[in-house]
Amino acid sequence: MKNVKILHLLLFLVFLHACFARADFAPYFYDNGPYSHNGNLALFSLSEDTAVGTQIYSLNGTDPEGQEVRYGISFDPGSKEYFRVDPVSGNITLVEQLDREKQDSIDVLVSITDGRSEVVERVTIFVMDANDEKPDFQNMPAIIDVLETTESGSSIFKVEAVDRDTGSGGSVTYYLQNPQPTLFAIDRFSGVLRIKSGEMLDYEKTKTHFVTVVAKDGGGNFNGKEQFMSSSATLTINVIDAQDTPPSFIGTPYFGYVYEISVPGSEIFTVLAKDGDVGNPNPIHYSFEEGDDGVFHINKTSGCITLLTLPIYLKREIFNIKVKASEVSPEGILLDYGLATVVIRVVDLNNNPPTFYGEKGPQNMFELTMYEHPPEGEILRGLKITVNDSDQGANAKFNLRLIGPGRMLRVVPQTVLNEAQVTILVEDSAAMDYEKNHFLTYKLLAVEIDTPERFSATADIVIHLLDTNDNAPKFSSDYYIARIPENSPGGSNVVSVTATDPDSGPWGEVKYSIYGSGADLFLIQPASGIIYTQPWASLDAEVRSKYNFYVKAEDTEGKYSLAEVFVTVLDLNDHPPAFNDNFLETTMVIGAPVKIEAVDDDAEIPNNVIEYAIMKADPDNNIFDINADTGEIMLKSYIKSMAIIQNITKQRDCTWSLVVQARDRGQPSFSTTAVIKIDITEAVKSRFVSYFLGLRKRPGAVFGICLTVVTFAISLTIFISTLMYWNSVKKSRIQSQGKIRKIRGRPVP
Repeated sequence: MKNVKILHLLLFLVFLHACFARADFAPYFYDNGPYSHNGNLALFSLSEDTAVGTQIYSLNGTDPEGQEVRYGISFDPGSKEYFRVDPVSGNITLVEQLDREKQDSIDVLVSITDGRSEVVERVTIFVMDANDEKPDFQNMPAIIDVLETTESGSSIFKVEAVDRDTGSGGSVTYYLQNPQPTLFAIDRFSGVLRIKSGEMLDYEKTKTHFVTVVAKDGGGNFNGKEQFMSSSATLTINVIDAQDTPPSFIGTPYFGYVYEISVPGSEIFTVLAKDGDVGNPNPIHYSFEEGDDGVFHINKTSGCITLLTLPIYLKREIFNIKVKASEVSPEGILLDYGLATVVIRVVDLNNNPPTFYGEKGPQNMFELTMYEHPPEGEILRGLKITVNDSDQGANAKFNLRLIGPGRMLRVVPQTVLNEAQVTILVEDSAAMDYEKNHFLTYKLLAVEIDTPERFSATADIVIHLLDTNDNAPKFSSDYYIARIPENSPGGSNVVSVTATDPDSGPWGEVKYSIYGSGADLFLIQPASGIIYTQPWASLDAEVRSKYNFYVKAEDTEGKYSLAEVFVTVLDLNDHPPAFNDNFLETTMVIGAPVKIEAVDDDAEIPNNVIEYAIMKADPDNNIFDINADTGEIMLKSYIKSMAIIQNITKQRDCTWSLVVQARDRGQPSFSTTAVIKIDITEAVKSRFVSYFLGLRKRPGAVFGICLTVVTFAISLTIFISTLMYWNSVKKSRIQSQGKIRKIRGRPVP
């Protein structure tokens, strides 16, 4: 029985071992906290300005059985997939641009598996703000209306702008773009726009103001740098006119006429007045103030004056009637008013033509002297012209026309009843130019309108224009190009510049001057514009060949213009070629050329282009050719060895003296000759041997080499002797000390 129990126990233990051997525990993530960059991504945060492609995190976990794990990442259906994970390393990479203002957190499913079991966790990644948003105006651009009587310091608008960033990047302050000339001020923090203290709006001066407001955030980090962002918008402020100006009559003075044939109800004259507050005018009410004697009537709304009785009942020939024009408020109350006088004459039949009058009576010629270019709209006040038709009513109604060149002037009124003061206005100021016309002639024509006779009259108007300094001198060209040969004597003419000023008198006189970094060597005649070199100037193309400077033409009042002058110093062939001394003695190896060199200091081609030629050879047999362009000297092609040379010259000494000419290509041409000594040697000789062969014609160099060798040998002998001497001295001292020790060691007898 005991053995059976033991057997059962053993079977149970075997069963338990088999169960545990087949057990598989799931892998798990490490939780390293919110500030770690590896683990299970829990509570991880990421700035929205992180660049796409950046590795932001590493998933990190393990399997209890030590199995290799794989990582995964997924998103909810329909969500943008911002990240990608490497399944082996667990490295997470950002693949889509973040925008906190659109999505401030991202839910992610991260997984870890060992091939059998998989663990999935939902984590939230928080997107942190970066200063990447500009302030956004909520109520601008906008148009507002402000009454011109609004008190100084009053608030007229509140600007609102929102920055979707957080922290300092989301705070907004306000500024005006150009605060100096404006009438307005803005509170930096609230955005309230006010009329500046001490300032008032004025509709009659400016009807509309444009104010540009800048909204700026408080700055914040973006891509590792401090960044401030701003926006601007324009506020349009329309000034509303207030009732602060009385009515004024238009077209005064007024003249009306009653004719012999007039009947009660005939229209005599119509006055016109307008409210001075043109932005918001009130209606006008017309009435007689005095002088109408009860025989005339005025329409209170149109201002039309009519006759109430027959002309024969009129007691006077001339009526001076004061007309009152009053503003009418919306409530019907009469407010401010203005007064004007209407002169009404009683006239007879059409038996008088229109007539022009001056200050001394009838006149058909009027003259005026004035400066050119008067302001447009200006009245020619020097012309005192009155036109009159002594008839009455329609017989005295006529048109005025001004006939003359262009549309420089305009006459008002264009229609006259009986009599009017003629006003000539400037319409085209630019055309009234003294340089084009010294005087202008016009015909002033008055022609009756509704009479069978169509009587008319003309008057000549002559306007003499006076010149003003309205033109600056103008050069004939914007730039001048001059050339002057080098070595020209001081005071030589370079170029003549010309500028004209169409103004008359002293204003048309031009004075020239020059300035600029290149003007030091030049002078200009102030009156003629002739530019010439300084008396001491010496131009050399090899030193400097280009100069440029400015010439200024100025009138007596300082109006000026500029032109640029470019001066080129022309090179002359004034330098002969010069040989380089280093090439006058040389050794030539058969088969290889030697080169000589000459230099020409002239600045330009062909003056500095050199041609080479062999003029003479000693011995007479010329066995050399020379490249005319490069100066390379070579043996003729059939010479291949020293034996050929010695056979030609019958000499063993292979030394030649060549007379070589270097000639430039200038006009006139300069040349220089030099004697070139050439030692010829075989090509098989070493360079060392060639060098010493070349020393045969250089005794100075040979002496220097020998002196150097002797000096070195003497120095070496002295050094070795000194070394041997000190060595022997040292040995003598050692032997002496040994003898002394031996003597001291002997026993005393």
